[in-house]
Amino acid sequence: MPKDDKTNVMRLLDQRRIPYTPHTYPHQEGVAVDGLTVARTLGLDPETVFKTLLARGASGGIYVFVIPVGDTLDLKKAARAVKEKSVEMVHVKEILALSGYIRGGCSPVGMRKPYPTVFHETAGIVDAITVSAGKIGYQVTLSPAELMALVEGTEADIVV
Repeated sequence: MPKDDKTNVMRLLDQRRIPYTPHTYPHQEGVAVDGLTVARTLGLDPETVFKTLLARGASGGIYVFVIPVGDTLDLKKAARAVKEKSVEMVHVKEILALSGYIRGGCSPVGMRKPYPTVFHETAGIVDAITVSAGKIGYQVTLSPAELMALVEGTEADIVV
């Protein structure tokens, strides 16, 4: 991939010498595409393509949840996973300020601050995981173990 086409996520993975496969898909500028469409477009199994969600705990803490694109985050399970009384999704208007990414381009890699990150437990059983590369139209596929180590992520059953 030409250097100009690399996202900050790709640059960070390069710096850490974490191997990945970049993917691009067609999109309208600034328009998020749902994850199942991304998986289909790239010819990937939706069980291996994960979306990144931001939530706020009752304590005010911010948490990152990474789940398969076809699944729905279970807020009660998510709260238990991070030892909070409850969690709620962060409002779309706050995503950029908190993460550095826009809706539809949010990656668990390279957020503005290191937030506690929880992957759905299936992330640990797939050979490769695909996540946003930090920009709409860009994805990266890499080792789930290396991704979880990079973001100091944990695993839990966090979907409905």
